[in-house]
Amino acid sequence: MNSTPKQIARHFRAMVFGGNATGVCLKDVLEDVNWLQATTSVHKLNTIAVLVFHIHYYIVAVKDVLQGKPLNAHDKYSFDAPAITSEKEWQHLISKVYADIEATTLLIEGLSDEQLWEDFVLEKYGNYYRNLHGVIEHSHYHLGQISLIKKILTRETQSGK
Repeated sequence: MNSTPKQIARHFRAMVFGGNATGVCLKDVLEDVNWLQATTSVHKLNTIAVLVFHIHYYIVAVKDVLQGKPLNAHDKYSFDAPAITSEKEWQHLISKVYADIEATTLLIEGLSDEQLWEDFVLEKYGNYYRNLHGVIEHSHYHLGQISLIKKILTRETQSGK
């Protein structure tokens, strides 16, 4: 029988690599996005690169806590993405995101059912269960934004704008 942490880890991994209930995953959406598309702003929205950075920012915060490090995430810095100026930098960011997601997934799998109900650093943040699902929900929310921005960019490119 699968433990709850293993099920959460499966859900976390599926958000990125596929097999989730939405039928949309980060890897598929980003697969054919190049660095110019990733850094192009449309309608004054965040760029794809900024949203990927933002998703990654909170995943790393969770990973750090699971590794026994302090929680060191602040909303005010979560959109402070460094400039992406080449395809190499864009691919490096994506690779780092996937590696950190896989590392986080393995850490989640290693949790006990009991740990899920413990405070996530401080009582005010709720328990591990809430925070693990929260980072998945948060990532799905921004994945939807990335998907829409990609569609806008693709249509504008096809129409010659």
